[in-house]
Amino acid sequence: MRRATVERNTSETRISASVNLDGTGSYEVSTGIGFLDHMLEQLSRHSLIDIALKAEGDLHIDAHHTTEDSGIVLGQAVAQALGDRKGIWRYGAALIPMDETLSRVALDASNRPYLIWKVAFSQDRLGTMDSELFKEWFQAFAQHAGLTLHVENLYGTNNHHIVESCYKGLARALREAIQIDPRKADAVPSTKGSL
Repeated sequence: MRRATVERNTSETRISASVNLDGTGSYEVSTGIGFLDHMLEQLSRHSLIDIALKAEGDLHIDAHHTTEDSGIVLGQAVAQALGDRKGIWRYGAALIPMDETLSRVALDASNRPYLIWKVAFSQDRLGTMDSELFKEWFQAFAQHAGLTLHVENLYGTNNHHIVESCYKGLARALREAIQIDPRKADAVPSTKGSL
């Protein structure tokens, strides 16, 4: 089974995350940031990755450290669970509609992290969370999971729908990219022989 657990403790946050890449989409998430919890639950449910994540951070300052560090730890857990990435499809993409909103996510689980973020918000906050922190979470996750990740909101007006469609798009693209290709389960999907 492709599983991993990562713990990260700093003077700003204490975070532990466990993942099962071959799960059913069950989750137990507690970051102290309600909206972020909701998004990570969506990520788990729609990727079928089981996620257990507990974060305690300096929320008396703001949500930045907890948000970014949650992305770091979850990304590290996914990378560890992927191991040498042998047998995965590697690429994934999703086009996610949510009412008036449409977002596109494409990724390459190449172990060469890069983020393209073409998402804008008309509100500074969603719940208690600063809107600018969503990019920080995606950047941290892509960097530590080893993903080339492109996230683009094509159109939409409701900020909740916009960000949720991005997380659901990540989930569906990740689900596709990390599944095992039965025709090449014993090979790393690269002409170089490693990712």
